Amino acid sequence: MCSLVQKYNIPGPRYTSYPTVPYWDMSSFSGKKWDTTLQKSFSESNAIEGVSLYIHLPFCESMCTFCGCHKRITKRDDVQIPYIQTVIKEWQLYCKLFDAKPIIKELHLGGGTPTFFSPENLKLLINGILKTAVKAEIYEFSFEGHPNNTTKEHLQALYDVGFRRVSYGVQDYNEKVQKAIHRVQPFENVKRVTDQAREIGYTSIGHDIIFGLPHQTLANVEKTILKTKSLMPDRLAFYSYAHVPWLKGNGQRGYNDADLPSAEEKRDQYEKGKQLLAEVGYEDIGMDHFALKTDSLFKAMENGTLHRNFMGYTASKTQLMIGLGVSSISDSWYGFAQNVKSIEEYQHLVENNIIPIYRGHILSDEDNLIRQHILNLMCGFKTTIAESDVAFFDVDLILSKLKEMEADDLIDIKNNTIQVTKKGMPFIRNISMAFDMHLHRKAPETRLFSMTI
Repeated sequence: MCSLVQKYNIPGPRYTSYPTVPYWDMSSFSGKKWDTTLQKSFSESNAIEGVSLYIHLPFCESMCTFCGCHKRITKRDDVQIPYIQTVIKEWQLYCKLFDAKPIIKELHLGGGTPTFFSPENLKLLINGILKTAVKAEIYEFSFEGHPNNTTKEHLQALYDVGFRRVSYGVQDYNEKVQKAIHRVQPFENVKRVTDQAREIGYTSIGHDIIFGLPHQTLANVEKTILKTKSLMPDRLAFYSYAHVPWLKGNGQRGYNDADLPSAEEKRDQYEKGKQLLAEVGYEDIGMDHFALKTDSLFKAMENGTLHRNFMGYTASKTQLMIGLGVSSISDSWYGFAQNVKSIEEYQHLVENNIIPIYRGHILSDEDNLIRQHILNLMCGFKTTIAESDVAFFDVDLILSKLKEMEADDLIDIKNNTIQVTKKGMPFIRNISMAFDMHLHRKAPETRLFSMTI
């Protein structure tokens, strides 16, 4: 395994979209084209499957140095209401494009730190969104909670407006690691909010754990997983730290590269954690995700409805996903669009009745086909290249790049069906890269992605 880690540990995307953001064609993108794709997707899918909403709440009280998300550090409470009002108005601008009330299938609050906002203001936000929409018959509302500042009142308030899933950022329980990433939170806080969510009635509780953090050892990961097993969350994200300080400014410069585990050490951390999780019934779901058999994520994998988008893995697919809030990304299935990253610019544009996007990409026929192949691999570890695909992209080029992976026993190829082996699952990003025609045609001049291992 070590030689394979050395061989395949290269910069690569996590494929929450295809094409990946650095390869979006901004020159041919326009707001008018984006609106057209939105309206087309809404008319095709709203009545059948509903829409998904991602709402970005960017405020944090302190900087976590492992984080690559867009955020603003502040302790001021007076930023909450103006931001909420802007998000609600942005949603109303989208609703004006549609010829019916949106049916919300999924809604996720991400950040930043959603629980930076008061329970009352979070209810204000959700009720404001629901004024111009309806909940699907079967829906899933979820949010990201910080164990240090999530209160029972937060959990109850969001439960009252339909939330049944919460995920907590645990990362690692070792104090030295926590200090390095500026995220000091004792196990007792995680236990408290996990227990409280269960008492209130949440049906899916998730923990996020990261391996490959500065000063993190195999023993640290083992202790973190053992503590996590004592709480038995319904699902786990257990993923590799993405070290990209050249993209994230000073946020990831609180330690030296020498403080980070090597690729081989990271792989050992992952394999040990995976083994410990399997011992108590956690199933491997897609890339770096695990769930108990009772959780909706596992059930989605079993019945073939597991999906992946900018929110990560979700238990059901909607064709249309709208991102609200600063820096959020929307997906109409025919195109992508990202909001501006400055809070002030975001609020100014929305105040002037302008949907606040600043870049995007309209998918070509080739993009759509490749995207589906990558989704198949990411969600089901299998895809089949059809004879008709040769009209849209270079099948021979892709197969030639997969041959070496087949020789390394990462995949099996039979009649143009690519099946990822158990040995190949940790290398799913590399396997997906073989299909990335944008990457093949133009390798980035500078490093844009984190390492795949």
